[in-house]
Amino acid sequence: MDAVDAETARHWDELYQRRERIWSGRANPHLVDVVDPLPAGTALDLGCGEGADAIWLAGRGWRVTAVDVSATALDRAATEAAAAGVAARIDFQRHDLTRTFPEGVFDLVSAQFLQSPLEFPRAEVLRAAARAVAPGGRLLIVEHGEVPPWSRLAHPHVRFPTPEETLAELDLDPDGWRTERLDAPRRAVTDPDGQPATLVDHLVLVRRR
Repeated sequence: MDAVDAETARHWDELYQRRERIWSGRANPHLVDVVDPLPAGTALDLGCGEGADAIWLAGRGWRVTAVDVSATALDRAATEAAAAGVAARIDFQRHDLTRTFPEGVFDLVSAQFLQSPLEFPRAEVLRAAARAVAPGGRLLIVEHGEVPPWSRLAHPHVRFPTPEETLAELDLDPDGWRTERLDAPRRAVTDPDGQPATLVDHLVLVRRR
C-alpha cells in the first residue's frame, strides 16, 4: 500500500494551489494561548499546512515535527521556516495520517482543525495522537464547533462532535491522564464580505500524568 492516498493528496494539493497563500500565516490563537506559558520542548504538529504553528513554536525554542499530506503545503512551510530563520528546529514530514503516523513521543501534540471533507478515521488518528504524548506532555485538539455563520444555509444539518464527545472518543485511562481544558471558546473573525463575525471552536486539552 502506498504511504499516501493519491486522491487525498490531490484534494489537498489542489486546495493549496488555488492561491499563493491559503491561511493567514499567524499561529492559531488557541495554540498560542495554551502553549505561551509552557517551557519549550518537543512538539508534533499534525496537519501543519503552510507551517504557521510550527514556525511559531520553533521561534520559541520548541523542536517541532510538522506533518501534512500535501507536498505543496510542506514546500511552502519549509520556505517560510527558512525565511523566519527556524528551519533547523523543524522536521517537515509528509504523512497521510490514515496510513502512516510520525514516530516518537512529544511534550506537545497539536491537532488544530484536523477535519476533512474526505473519508477520515478521525477518532483513530486522535487516539494515535494521544499515544504520541510523552509522560508529562499534553495533547491539544482544536476543532470547528459549528458551521461558519456565512455558510449555515448551505450546510443546515452539519453537526460537529462536542468537546466531551471528542474526549470520550480518545478512550483515555483516567488514572493516566488529567483533563486541563474542555470548552467551546469563541473568536472574532472577518467573514468573506469583510464583516465581523464570531466562530465557535471546540477545545480539548489533556495531560499525561
